Amino acid sequence: MIPLSIPHLAGNEWKYLKECLDTGWISSVGSYVEKFEKSVAQFADAKYGVACMNGTAALHIAQIVLDIHRDDHIIVPNLTFVATLNAIKYTNASPILIDANPTNWQMDLDLLEEFLTNATYEATNGFGEDAVTYRHLLTTHRPIKAIMPVHVLGNIGNMERLSGIANRFHLKIIEDSTEALGSYYKNKHSGTFGQLGTFSFNGNKIISTGGGGIIVTDDQELAIRAKHLTTTAKASSLEYFHDEVGYNYRLVNVLAAIGVAQMEQLPDFIEKKKYIDAFYKRELSGIGDIRFQEVNKEVNPNCWLFTFRTQRMRELLTHLNKAQIQSRPFWVPMNRLPMYSKELYISNQDQSNLVYESAISIPSSVGLTEEQLHEVSSSIKSFYTK
Repeated sequence: MIPLSIPHLAGNEWKYLKECLDTGWISSVGSYVEKFEKSVAQFADAKYGVACMNGTAALHIAQIVLDIHRDDHIIVPNLTFVATLNAIKYTNASPILIDANPTNWQMDLDLLEEFLTNATYEATNGFGEDAVTYRHLLTTHRPIKAIMPVHVLGNIGNMERLSGIANRFHLKIIEDSTEALGSYYKNKHSGTFGQLGTFSFNGNKIISTGGGGIIVTDDQELAIRAKHLTTTAKASSLEYFHDEVGYNYRLVNVLAAIGVAQMEQLPDFIEKKKYIDAFYKRELSGIGDIRFQEVNKEVNPNCWLFTFRTQRMRELLTHLNKAQIQSRPFWVPMNRLPMYSKELYISNQDQSNLVYESAISIPSSVGLTEEQLHEVSSSIKSFYTK
């Protein structure tokens, strides 16, 4: 079986793990947690990094530190992995789903701007120094406090325009950059356009700690509070005194050690991902009805997981998996999941569903050999010519 996307452990992982085991620092206290936080933050050109047990936890905490509560609204793409919306529900907030752009598969900014202009109104909550201005949804009269763009497959939409819309309509930005470590828009790294950004280090991501995530920010106050909340809100280094409801979302030292080793190899990983992307585009261009995800000229993506569209997706999916080439369909759009089917969905042509019904992801692991790459592309070509 040629796997879809698996970790590539070819650096100092064993060395750093052994150090953790030899010294006994295997849990949430140890030098590698701080090293990993600094490594990711510096790579993304952010001032602070706060490690978490996974990317979903990072999204959850990011909302809390931005004062998002029950009955607040958050704008989010309809085309995303379910963890994005799950994290919103952890705060008891309500998502507003925006359809996808049909070419780059990111949030449709035309729809977003039209919705905010015509279906919301501006109002101020609170009094005096505590007064805060938000957009409110016309139908619920509840505030829309944030927008959560998702950089789908490591690609990035027009963040300059999205940031302008967010400023105009008083929205905080939490970037779900879980797939976009190593991706840039106009030479600015993903996760650094808003107040907070999050990354994931699940087993299929460009680097992996097995499980893990990080919040990045340039705001020291937000970073301190995020760290406090992820470490059970313990307010004393000696006493077991906790000053608010906290979360045991800490990343353990042994996983952070793997992360440090992975970060040392990240530039090479990105180079290999780009090679895989270029190889597939060269080999599959003009084959059948294959259409690639559009990448705008301002974007330098990490090319995390190669995915393309074809109207014969289901047939091709069966063909490849029978050939022991692990391939997967795209995420089911959020409005089609039972627990999110009644959420407000802003769409004209339901592009999210059209992408879902035609998109297929194929093997993209850093460790793929030339022989495996040719086997994948040859199998796809044979499917369209048989």
